[in-house]
Amino acid sequence: MKLTMLGTGNAAVVECFNTCFAFSSDENQHFLVDTGGGNRILKVLRDADIALEDIHDIFITHEHLDHLLGILWLIRMIGTKMNQGKYDGTLSIYCHAELIEKICAMAEMTIQQKVCRHIGKEILFVAIDNGEQMKILDTDVTFFDIGSTKAKQFGFTMVTRDGIKFTCLGDEPYNPMNEIFVRDSDWLMHEAFCLYREAEKFQPYEKHHSTVKEACETAGRLGVSNLILYHTEETHLAERKALYSEEGKQFFSGNLYVPDDLDTFEIVRRLRFPG
Repeated sequence: MKLTMLGTGNAAVVECFNTCFAFSSDENQHFLVDTGGGNRILKVLRDADIALEDIHDIFITHEHLDHLLGILWLIRMIGTKMNQGKYDGTLSIYCHAELIEKICAMAEMTIQQKVCRHIGKEILFVAIDNGEQMKILDTDVTFFDIGSTKAKQFGFTMVTRDGIKFTCLGDEPYNPMNEIFVRDSDWLMHEAFCLYREAEKFQPYEKHHSTVKEACETAGRLGVSNLILYHTEETHLAERKALYSEEGKQFFSGNLYVPDDLDTFEIVRRLRFPG
């Protein structure tokens, strides 16, 4: 299983892309998580060498623009390929029930009917609920409500064929109500809006986000071995990896990763090293 970070930035970034990513199987099939804020998703997929024809599963965590709007472009482009006979099988879009209604309404208002006619047939919406498990890319994926205070949002835990536990918390801080899903993850994705020393500047707590310090402390308490930080500000983009790693390693003794857009990871069992 390979992970490609298509985007790593928060909602307001312009120098990098909004946070979204893709899991890719050995069979070159892809599971896309979130879609960014617009049609730039098409470019980053191309840059990552991920063909639309090979995407059959998409998960939208919540309704905020920076995670949602790219799905309309994917529906349009994949639906067009269906019309052209260039897309085999079905596209499954996973999200909570209320969000399905919103996406369908936006699609009907903005995409031609010759594409929208595939919705409910070859383009399938799958409503998820807390603790619901699905089989995606031949792995067990369990979705959970993160308990957002802003908009209903889901994260997920994936257990690969090799028994590796990979958890994504969405774009808000870890909520203790989800400990059963998160504890002892081999890999954890946690948002880190900014450096702790710059919290006064970026006001992450007002936006219900974390700093690098809190994300790393959380991962340490939960027995995580590998931590990926994402959904960040962009003012330190060129130095972000070094600065975030320097601060984070003061609070987390496992393997810490601060990816740039298009960075990739092989999801293997990398053990915690001595801190």
